[in-house]
Formats: sequence, structure tokens, C-alpha cells
Amino acid sequence: MRGVKRAVAEQDPYEREFDRWVAPFLDAFEHKVRRKWAPLYLRGLLAPGDRKSVEPLAGRVAPDDVAQLHHFVAASPWDIGPLEAVLAAKANALVGGKKAHLIIDDTALPKKGDLSVGVAHQYCGALGKQANCQVLVSSTLASDEVPVAVGLKLFLPEAWAADEARRSKAYVPEDAAHRPKWRIALEEIDRLITCGIEFGDVLADAGYGMCGEFRNGLTERGLLWTVGILSTQNMYSLDVRVTQPRANTVGRPRTRSVISEQALSAEKVIAALGPRAFRQVSWRRGTKGPLRADFAAVRVRVGDGALVRNGLHLPGDEAWLIAEKRTGEIRYYLSNRPANASLKSLAASVKARWACEQAHQQMKEELGLDHFEGRSWHGLHHHALLTMVAFAFLQHIRVRENKA
Repeated sequence: MRGVKRAVAEQDPYEREFDRWVAPFLDAFEHKVRRKWAPLYLRGLLAPGDRKSVEPLAGRVAPDDVAQLHHFVAASPWDIGPLEAVLAAKANALVGGKKAHLIIDDTALPKKGDLSVGVAHQYCGALGKQANCQVLVSSTLASDEVPVAVGLKLFLPEAWAADEARRSKAYVPEDAAHRPKWRIALEEIDRLITCGIEFGDVLADAGYGMCGEFRNGLTERGLLWTVGILSTQNMYSLDVRVTQPRANTVGRPRTRSVISEQALSAEKVIAALGPRAFRQVSWRRGTKGPLRADFAAVRVRVGDGALVRNGLHLPGDEAWLIAEKRTGEIRYYLSNRPANASLKSLAASVKARWACEQAHQQMKEELGLDHFEGRSWHGLHHHALLTMVAFAFLQHIRVRENKA
């Protein structure tokens, strides 16, 4: 007993904190053998080293057990659900609350060949162009510029979903079908709310923000949101009126609703405000002083109601149209924040989204999120989840050290 106490006393404080922090995740495994391999894999992700695929990772933490560690992450069919629930609770304790943001985005993992699950020629953000890659829909909880990744789910392209041979080789579950990214995102939001995560609003880029179904899904859930859009998104003024067509006494009856004004693109709406509409706003203080940019905002009715004809939609709900002026360009956003929201609060919600980029970059550069070389559905999601757990532990340490 004295020997055990002496060993604990001599253990590195970082190791002791790791053991304490990771214990609830190990309890979530029903199989005791997996409780052995999980902390080893996490230590391998956290340890220094350029490559975090299974063989070099195992070489640093379990050189005699490469096959067992590979089986644990790539082949063993353990359920990620219980560990996701623990991760959600950890993230909520660390950064959750009414001031937190839930950020929806996706991150791409470049891949060669066509046998790794979900790989296809599609837009790859990591390379900034169309390329062979896997795409993961990501959910990040962030507060005070501290992001914690809480969800990474594979987007399965239609060609993959319909290819029984490739599905079989990659062990894709029977119930895994092609779903648009915005639907995966809404399902993840529902899961995280069920797990008890607290946040004040949902943020997303134009890849999600241009989807009316996504925005409406957030509104139906009673959530505040701020999302990017393209300059071409149609808008109406708050004074727009929609009337039903009068019945004709002769000829074919009219069926199309009559809109009192022409829809204008976001770009034209902002341009009509004039240059004086932009004001310099400081949304927070950075390491080198206040962070500032020029913003303008106006209340509009979004053109995402029922389809009338040729891509023209009826006016939808009221929202803020926000413009951010950068050198040589203007970016556009929508938000359903209240009509009395300040320009500073709108700007802060726009800029908070970039915390997820920080999380993606650190998980790739420090923890090897994009280093997994297996091909299976389970293997990819196991590796992604354990990478998020490792990242959450690092954020826990960083927050604790900053408070010290």
C-alpha cells in the first residue's frame, strides 16, 4: 500500500489530472478491455509526434500492442453514444451557458483513393478547392474564445449511399443514408440539447446559412441564430405586402400571390443604405488591443417563404441583414436576434463563429484528426470522437492554467 501511495505521489501532476478527468469516459465503456485501450489511444494523440495514425501512435505509447490498439479504434464495434454524452457534459461544464455559442460548420479530411468511407471528389476546405476528401459536419461549443468540439459526423455522399459494395467493405450501418449537411446539423443540435448542453445562439457559415430549411429549423426550435449568406440572397423591406389574386370574371383563374415590391439581393439592399450606414464596431479586446471592423445592419423580410415562380419566394420572417466590410469585399449575414439588438451584439455574434476554425486547426495540427488511415465507418467516428476528447482535455488544462 505504501508503494502505491508513493507511486501516486511521484506521478506527474499532468498524468494525475488526465487520469481523473478521463475516468467518466472509461466508465462509459461497458467492456473492461476497451477501458485499457482508450486511455492509451488518448495519450498517443496527446503525445508529441508528427504522425498520429495508429502505427506511429502505438509506437510511442504501446509498441508491443499495435494490433490490439488498431482493433480497438478501427474494428471494435463500440457505441460512441455514451462517450458523446460524457463529452457534452464536460464541454458544458467548461464553456456552456447562456453566453456560449454553438457553432455549426464542416471540416474536410483529404484522402487518396475511393475506398475510405465517404470519400468523394467534393469541396475540401483544407485545400480550398474540389478534391478527394471526407467531410465531417462539426458542432463546436465556444465561450470567451475557448472552443470545445462536441460533434463530428460524416457526410455520406449520394454515390456512397447507393453503392452496396463499398458500403459493405467500409461497414457502413444499414440505417446510414445520404442526408444533406443541414439535416445532419439539426439532428446534432437536437442530440446536444438532449444531452443538456446550454448555449445562447447557433452560428454557421453560408454553407448552412443559405439553406432556408436550416434557418427555419433553428427558428422552430426556439433558437437564436446568426448565419452567413451569399450576396445574392433575396430580401424584401418590412413594408412588403402579399395579397391574394382577385378572381377573374373570364379566362383562367389567377393563382399566384401578388407581392407589393420587387425582391432585392442582399448586396443591393446594403448598397442602397449608402456608405454612411457602416460604422466601426469593436466587438472584443484581443491580445493587441480592441478588435474592430466596419458593420452595417438593417431589418428585412427574408425572401425564403413559399416558392412563387422561377426561384422567386414570398417574404419570410423578419431578420437582421448584416454586412461586414473588409478590405476589398463585403460579407453578408442574417440573424434572428431581436429588433432592439445593438450593432455591437450583432457584430460579436458574426465574429464568434471563427472559434470553430481554431478548434479544427488544433485538432488536425496537434492531435492528428486528419491522420486516420482506416477505411471503416466505425473507425473514422471512433478516431474523431477520441480526438475531440483529447482536445477537450487540452482546453480543460488551458482554462485551468489561465485561471491560476
